Amino acid sequence: MIAQLVLLLFPLLMMIAAWRDLVSMTIPNWISLALFGLFLVAAPLIGLSWSEFGIHIAVGFGALVITMVMFALRWIGGGDAKLFAAAALWMGWPDVGAYTVVAALAGGLLTLGVLMARKMPLPPVLYSQKWLEHLLKKDGDLPYGIALCAGALYLFPNSALFLQVIS
Repeated sequence: MIAQLVLLLFPLLMMIAAWRDLVSMTIPNWISLALFGLFLVAAPLIGLSWSEFGIHIAVGFGALVITMVMFALRWIGGGDAKLFAAAALWMGWPDVGAYTVVAALAGGLLTLGVLMARKMPLPPVLYSQKWLEHLLKKDGDLPYGIALCAGALYLFPNSALFLQVIS
């Protein structure tokens, strides 16, 4: 019962990250740290073996290294890099591959949607929404946390970790 409740916090924190990224173009560090800490609590509750635990840690660390290089190259934001690594930690191997593909596809759809919206005038009633004005700015950033959340919400219910708990 406790393991199932802990599992619910992963999608909740991913949704909070997506919301924060949408309205502020930042993903607070506490979210990624909470996801990491929550995984450390969840792993023994779920009954992960030491080897399974190690694989999840290796996947998360590998994702962090790769995304930090991408951040250094200015391809992605730092919050996106840390959130992806935290989600990869939860996904583990081999689910991280599908997560990467689905999050990238969601990111492509997000990008197309925002680019199309940027070509349309903002209705006057929405001018008071600073986050929307910032999102629709011609050269503005993209809240990629939304795509990372979408990938997690889509795949997590079929991930090995989740299925291990509900079976």
